Amino acid sequence: MTDSVRMTRLDNGIRVVTEAMPHLKTASLGIWAGAGARNEALREHGISHLLEHMAFKGTQRRSAAQIAEEIEQVGGDLNAMTGHESTAYYARVLAEDVPLGLDILSDILTHSVFDETELAREQNVIVQEIGAAYDTPDDIVHDLFQEAAFEGQTLGRPILGTPETVRSFSPADLHAYLDGHYRGPDMIVAGAGAVDHDRIVEQAAGLLGGISAEKGAEPEPGRFTGGERRDLRDLEQANIVLGFPAPAIGDPDFYVARAAAGVLGGGMSSRLFQEVREKRGLCYSIYAFSMAFQDTGLLAVSAATGAEDLRELVDVTLAELQRAGEGIGETETDRAKMQLKASILMSQESPSSRAGQLARQLLMLGRTVPSDEIVARIDAVTTDEIAAFLKNMLTHLPALSAVGPVGVLDPVEDIAKQLGGRQAA
Repeated sequence: MTDSVRMTRLDNGIRVVTEAMPHLKTASLGIWAGAGARNEALREHGISHLLEHMAFKGTQRRSAAQIAEEIEQVGGDLNAMTGHESTAYYARVLAEDVPLGLDILSDILTHSVFDETELAREQNVIVQEIGAAYDTPDDIVHDLFQEAAFEGQTLGRPILGTPETVRSFSPADLHAYLDGHYRGPDMIVAGAGAVDHDRIVEQAAGLLGGISAEKGAEPEPGRFTGGERRDLRDLEQANIVLGFPAPAIGDPDFYVARAAAGVLGGGMSSRLFQEVREKRGLCYSIYAFSMAFQDTGLLAVSAATGAEDLRELVDVTLAELQRAGEGIGETETDRAKMQLKASILMSQESPSSRAGQLARQLLMLGRTVPSDEIVARIDAVTTDEIAAFLKNMLTHLPALSAVGPVGVLDPVEDIAKQLGGRQAA
């Protein structure tokens, strides 16, 4: 940790981490729980996200309206986010209102009442959210991709759940899930900006000391399967995602994979953007991205185009993937590494982003990672490592998702053959 980053472990295992940014007059702080969609049993599908919504709907001390009024009275705001491996509840406030922000966040996680009327209302809201996601092709194609990549696993389920599961939950179910998964060793209190570490530690110990010190159950391991999901619709655009296994967040090749994604489709100078969009005009947008979980990861290409251009877009994309596996240039490697470093360093200038980074590092790696170490690891990535990673990546059966007029697409097994990779078992 750097001099500005401090970490203290409370008696029940909750870790408090802060980074003081003295030039700021505002602070971002939050509570992160190391539980998300992949921690859910099948019958609990979507409960992590529902719990996140319900946390703001009233406690023993505050109504839902009072929660909103108290934070907005001081010009602050509250929000939350559910992922596959964690759920975050956070606030942005002026420096003098950090104690209020932490008090509200602690209150909604330790004293929520989960009123049945509020629950029924919020269940309906989330069912509408699920419907909106289904009606948005560039959203649903990513959910389908996750299903194809991790078939039959918790990592493959959409975070929102289904209308049936969301409507099935009772207040008792929410309390049981909260008690079972929001445990001290799996929780982080993080703050960045105008923060006083010792004061936050003292307050957190008083507000969150009653949370269990026992560690929650580990989720099932993730295993990339490959496969495909298609949703044939009468639309103007076909949305596709094609992806492969990649390293977990703590893997030595983590930054190799991130640099590889940059080379393939990390910006307007990337291979796919130049070849598919600029030279051939086959789509408006095409990009590559990498995702890393605690025990596995993904690298994928996402694009959208008209039905008449879909086959050519896929063929050109596959050819570019093969070419990259055969070798890439030093210039494009350096460019991808610089983009990656700049993105990481720029994000650290935002207290909200910085608090989130510290919390995720502690949850997933067990420690905070200094910026100098991250930069050094990116600098150490070589052109040969990226090419070797891409070449090996293409030997796996891909995961493919497609939404829209996608009937002309070849089966994923044929795509694997075209790439020279293995077939489905």
